Amino acid sequence: MADVSFADRIDNALTPVSDFVSSIIFYSIDVFGVSLPLVVIWLMTAAVIITFSLGFINLSGFRHAWSLIISPRDQQGAHGEISHFQALSSALSGTVGLGNIASVPVAIAIGGPGAVFWMVLAGFFGMSSKFAECALAVKYRKVRPDGSTLGGPMYYIEDVFRRLGLKTLGKAAAIFFAIMAIGASISIFQVNQSHAQFANVTGLNIPVTFGVIMAAGVAYVILGGIKRIGKVTGILVPMMGALYLGAGLVILAMNFTAIPDAFVTIFESAFGLDAAGGGFVGALINGIRRATYSNEAGVGSAAIAHSAVKTNEPLTEGYVALLEPFIDTIVVCMITALVVIVTGAYEPYLYAENIVGIEITSAAYESAFSWFPYILLVASMLFAFTTLVSWAFYGAQAAAYLFGDTKKVDVLFKLALCVVLSTGAAVSLSSILNFIDSMLFGMCIPNIIALYFLLPELKRDVKIYKAKYGV
Repeated sequence: MADVSFADRIDNALTPVSDFVSSIIFYSIDVFGVSLPLVVIWLMTAAVIITFSLGFINLSGFRHAWSLIISPRDQQGAHGEISHFQALSSALSGTVGLGNIASVPVAIAIGGPGAVFWMVLAGFFGMSSKFAECALAVKYRKVRPDGSTLGGPMYYIEDVFRRLGLKTLGKAAAIFFAIMAIGASISIFQVNQSHAQFANVTGLNIPVTFGVIMAAGVAYVILGGIKRIGKVTGILVPMMGALYLGAGLVILAMNFTAIPDAFVTIFESAFGLDAAGGGFVGALINGIRRATYSNEAGVGSAAIAHSAVKTNEPLTEGYVALLEPFIDTIVVCMITALVVIVTGAYEPYLYAENIVGIEITSAAYESAFSWFPYILLVASMLFAFTTLVSWAFYGAQAAAYLFGDTKKVDVLFKLALCVVLSTGAAVSLSSILNFIDSMLFGMCIPNIIALYFLLPELKRDVKIYKAKYGV
């Protein structure tokens, strides 16, 4: 009973905040009976404009991005603390998380299988947004006397507005971004959904205990700074990716004859050839919304992690960063979606009001072998843990911008965040999704405005870089 009343108190605290922010950020227009948040148009428009402006850098720079990971350049004397691979792993740990496991079936259940098509398309264009924000974050980062860095969109937001003669507005926009980043760092969705899978598999419903253990592990890692985060995520991200994707590929191999039909279903649903769930518009909105939660392209969050990379050339990290939406959305989310669709696990929940998230994916895995949910349990806990670690770092960097770059601010923020995270398993899914979505989409408003202003500068930098290295 104590857990229930405690959860109610958390819900009561979250709901008014998320409702207020959502009413502003998710202002919607009605399109064929489906609510279309204007922020969805905002994000996709920016991604498409950046893609065309930079000459489809998401395609032309794809091979070069992998070369920087596989054969990194010598960065002697460069500022920064982590390698390209560690920066990518740290950022991926914040995006390749339970959003891939739980949010994909939510999108399919609400918008139909066609949501997957729009999710992947959003990921493709999002590669360019990610390139832009991460390259700029490295270019405008602040370097401490010891060579370590402070970085993130708040710095280039403030700087570009100042150069336009709008210093006060720029400061306000950067502060707004930082506040939203701190709110989004309270990513109790990860604790909630990993506990849901834990309880589903083991039968043990221990939300508070589970939350405390998870938060304690997060505290140990994040108090060690970005170097410890880079080392931990550099090990865990490849491990959890191999575990989860390997299990998914086994299920797809067992159902390979159903894969062509799954793609047909996705296509037909994407273009409204079945009218349920709002048809074309319902699939589009839910696909893009969940893709943004998954890969966060245009939001500016991953730029905080990438700004800590050790490099003398900011564009190198832009290239590395464009791999994130590809790995996160086009690979991981697609495999999750195909597993859910070929097994039919989503069908009992299709267009339902109460969506259960990770339970759909668990049912899909269990359809192959009864013990597969245990693999999903391990994967979900690893996904949740690494996401919590990365977002705690993002929040700490935002707190440093707001309250001062001191050890006291850093430690107090991280400890306070871990206390809040320990409550995550006891909060309802709807409250968490609304709150996190509100914070995430709030970040993209000042971030994308700054990207538009800086786009001509970035185009010049790309032209010089390509000429120098023959990319």
